Amino acid sequence: MRIGELARRSGVSERSLRYYEQQGLLVAARTPGGHREFGEWAVDRVIRVQALYAAGLNSATIARLLPCMRDADGGPSAAADGKLVEELVAERARIDRLIAELALSREVLDEAIGAASGE
Repeated sequence: MRIGELARRSGVSERSLRYYEQQGLLVAARTPGGHREFGEWAVDRVIRVQALYAAGLNSATIARLLPCMRDADGGPSAAADGKLVEELVAERARIDRLIAELALSREVLDEAIGAASGE
């Protein structure tokens, strides 16, 4: 599929897809005319990259992580090493701290709303 179709099917801009390719997160074959061609696997890969970005990982970490994941089901592969696992555990802990901070902020906001509305 061409880049425009991949963008449409994945909900990601063509510009982002080019960036993913530059960062080594996505690989495209080239037609004789120089156009990018992606396989069906690319849709799952792009969705996975988006999810990893949303989780707070940077492109360098994602590039190291992707070979350790199967595109179809996201399960781990034998390529994961201990250092990468440590980094991912640390990232998960960071996200957990952010969630706790946001929950506390929501409680404070709820109290302010209650006070302002006379509850």
